[in-house]
Formats: sequence, structure tokens, C-alpha cells
Amino acid sequence: MGKIGVWLIGARGSVATTAVAGAAAMRAGLTARTGCVTELPDFAGAELPGLGDLVFGGHDVVDTPLVKRAEHLVAAGVLPPTLPGPVAADLEAAEARLRPAPSGNGRAAADRIIADLTEFREGLDHVVVLNVSSTEPPCAPHPAHASLAALEDALEVLPPSALYAYAAFRAGCGFVDFTPSTGARLPALDELARTAGLPYAGRDGKTGETLLRSVLAPMFAQRALNVLSWSGTNLLGGGDGATLADPGAASSKNASKQQVLSQNLGRDVDGEVHIDYVPALGDWKTAWDHVLFEGFLGARMTLQLTWQGCDSALAAPLVLDLARLTAKACRDGVAGPVAEFGFFFKDPAGDGPHDLASQYAALREWAHR
Repeated sequence: MGKIGVWLIGARGSVATTAVAGAAAMRAGLTARTGCVTELPDFAGAELPGLGDLVFGGHDVVDTPLVKRAEHLVAAGVLPPTLPGPVAADLEAAEARLRPAPSGNGRAAADRIIADLTEFREGLDHVVVLNVSSTEPPCAPHPAHASLAALEDALEVLPPSALYAYAAFRAGCGFVDFTPSTGARLPALDELARTAGLPYAGRDGKTGETLLRSVLAPMFAQRALNVLSWSGTNLLGGGDGATLADPGAASSKNASKQQVLSQNLGRDVDGEVHIDYVPALGDWKTAWDHVLFEGFLGARMTLQLTWQGCDSALAAPLVLDLARLTAKACRDGVAGPVAEFGFFFKDPAGDGPHDLASQYAALREWAHR
């Protein structure tokens, strides 16, 4: 397939740094490819770009070099202590391709992003823009969101994630939103993607608590057990936790989490997800769920589960998977939402199944199509 550019929005964040360092480590044979879906035998022969074909660049609002970010992640227990040295050259090469995120919004910011992407894609076969930045609050509806013609004169109404999607499509790049932000999920941007013949996917990577929900909720439905309530509490630190301490950003995350339950159970159920910021946890998170359900003759029962994980280590391999799969979609001329990528997301774009087993089967079939 040739060289594939991966432009990361939030390129110096924990997830992006872990992805760049991890790709370099796997290329060099320094680590197993655990966590990478596209490395499973089911995807052998799917004609995906190799990890050695990925070229990283991106935008960020901070200026801490990737090598230093990797050192911080070692101290946090995310990366192994022996890793930063052997992959330092790869991190420095990616660092040289990073650019400051444009300030402001509207046409000037869009043109700046387009210019950076156009420069980056020189010598590359395809470019995938992948959003791993902080979660935005929900986007307020605006008439200009309804059509591309109306949007062209009102780019200032787009939140940053959607402005990046616009710029990506204008620059001839595929787009993936790993966050619950707006991204490409506006009619005007869907129109632009289809017109430009470019794929997009998202939203909100499914890495922990919601991954379990996408497995357990179908179990209750398929066994005719009546779920009465499903409540959850999430404790997390790091930049993601700080962002989600804002009620607006948290509401975006909670909405995508609830999608998995309502879609798999066929209705809404009582219960909410609470997100608590605990700075001392750093890049680690703990989720606790309480499920109240009703069985035969009305007998009430409960399921409780606890999930503890490292957010960056869970998300980074999926970022690499999505970069490789979206590059294939670009090569094959896929236009619009790639519903088969729903396996990776809480609130997937396009029409497709919502239980994990069916999503995996759809992804595997798509990859070999």
C-alpha cells in the first residue's frame, strides 16, 4: 500500500505518545503485539499497511517533546522502563513532524490545518487524521450544520473536532474520531466526505467499562432477563480525568456510554454513569458497575463488576488498528461512514450491530472484502 500518514490531533497526549512508541517497539520486535486487533490471525491477508508503513505527525496545544512525554509515561507505569531509549529516534522523527495547533476557529484555522496536512502528505499514499484530543462538550445545533453549502460560509460554528474533520476531507484525508466529540457527525460533513470520496469513523473508543457492557448487555437480552437498572461509577486521573471533571465534557462521554445499553437492550433503563476525577490515579482508571435484573417469576438478582485498567495502553493499539483499517478504506475508495468499524466505538457512525460479537464478525468480513 505504500507509506501511510497518521496525523494525530493531540499528538503529545498519553494515548498518542503510547501509540507512536508502541508502533516503533513492535516494528523493532521489542514487544509482543498484544492488544492489536489487526494482528490477530483473522486479519492475516487483509492487505493492510504494515506498522513499518505508518508515518506519524500531528497537532497539539502543548510543546513537551515526545521523548520527554515517554519518560513521564515510564514514571507513571504506562511504558516499560527499557522502552524510551530504543525508540527515541522514532519519537524524535515524529516530533519533527508535529505542528502547533491553530488558535481560534473559522476559515483561518481551517486553512492552517489544511496547509499542514497538505505539507505532511507529500510523498505519502494516504493520510488518516485521528482525533485523540480532549473531549468537547456537546455541540449546539446550528442551521449551517445541515448542508455543505451553508457551512462553507459559517465555519466558525464548528467545534474544533468538527473543524478538523472539515479540514481533513478538504485535504483529501480519512478521518477517525476516537473521542465522544462532534467530529464528522454533522450532515454537512457527511456530505463533504461522500462528495470527496473519503471515509470516516467514530465516535468514542470502546476500551474499558463500555467494552464489557457491549458483551454483557446482549447476554441479558438473549437470555430474556429483564434489566431494571444499570449504574456505574468511573474513577480516573490524568488529562482525560481533568477534562471530564467539566460537566459539559462529561455529558458527551456519558451519552456515548449509554448508547451501548439502549441499543443492546432495546430500551432505556434506569441508572447513570458518574465520572469522578482522582488526580492521584494518573493514567489509570477504575470502573464499578451495578446491574439489577429480574429473572423467572420476578426473582430479583444483581451483577457487580469492577474494571481496572490503563487507559493509554488500552487505547493506543486500537488507534494503530484504526489507522491501518482506515488507510485500506481510503485506498478502496470508501466514502462516508464505515459502519463496520463500530467494533471499536461506543457510539459508532453508520448502521450496524451493537453487540461486540456481531461487530467483530462485521469487521472481519469487511477487512477481507
